[in-house]
Amino acid sequence: MKDGVPQVGLPGKDVVWMPKAKSVMDKMFEIAKLTPQDVLYDLGSGDGRVVIAAARAGATAVGIEYNPKLVELARGRAAKEGVSAKASFLHGDIFQSDLSKATVITLFLLPELNLKLRPVLLNLKPGTRVTANSFDMGDWKPDRFERLKGDCESWCMAFLWIVPAKVEGAWQMTDGELILRQQYQTITGTMRMRDRTFTIANGRLAGEEIFFDIGGVRVTGRVSGNAMKGAMVAKTGQAPWEARRREARSPD
Repeated sequence: MKDGVPQVGLPGKDVVWMPKAKSVMDKMFEIAKLTPQDVLYDLGSGDGRVVIAAARAGATAVGIEYNPKLVELARGRAAKEGVSAKASFLHGDIFQSDLSKATVITLFLLPELNLKLRPVLLNLKPGTRVTANSFDMGDWKPDRFERLKGDCESWCMAFLWIVPAKVEGAWQMTDGELILRQQYQTITGTMRMRDRTFTIANGRLAGEEIFFDIGGVRVTGRVSGNAMKGAMVAKTGQAPWEARRREARSPD
C-alpha cells in the first residue's frame, strides 16, 4: 500500500487485489436482491468497499480478507463511514472460514478459486445467493448473468447462483414415486402415479423451490429437508401433492 491506499496487484494469499467497479457491485446487489434482512459475506474483501456498501444498504455484512493491512484499512473506512455496527472484517482464509450464517456471498476471485470453493458453496443452506464479479463456476451454470455496458471499462460481468436443495434420489408419494436426478439446479427423472409413469421435463430448482412438467401438468413445490409438497396445476384445476425421501437401503 502507498499512503494507506491499496495499489492494484497488492498480493493476498491466492489472488492479487483488484478494485471492484461500483456499477458492477451495484448490479451484483441487484441480482442477488440484497435486503436489510440479509447477512452478506464478501470473500476476499480487500479494502472493504463491498462490505461497506452492503452495510449502507442496511444489510449485516462481513468481509474475510487474508492481508491484515487491508483488514485494518477496511475497518478504518467502515468507522469513517459510520457503518461499523453493520460492517465487520475478519482476518482469515476464506477456505477455512465458517460461511453458514451467510444469506448472500459475494466473490471476485479467479476461476480456479471459484471451482475450489464451489463444493463449500453447494453445501450452504438452500436459497443462499452467490454473486460473482466476472468469473464463473465452471459447469455450474448461473441462474442469472448480466454484462454491464456504459461507463464500465473492465471486469464488467455479474453472475448469480442460488444454492439448490439436494433432491437426488427416490421419494415416496401417497400414490406413487418420484425418482430424481440432479445436476446443480437442473433436475430430470420420472414421476409414477398409480399405473402411469411420466418423464420429467423442464425440471429446475431455485433454492428450496422445485418446478417441473409432466404430461402437460405444471408441478411446483417446496423442499424442506426430507419432505416436499406443492401443487400440480393443469387447465382443469390443481391438486396438492407431497413426497418424502425414501431411505437408502443398506447393502446385504
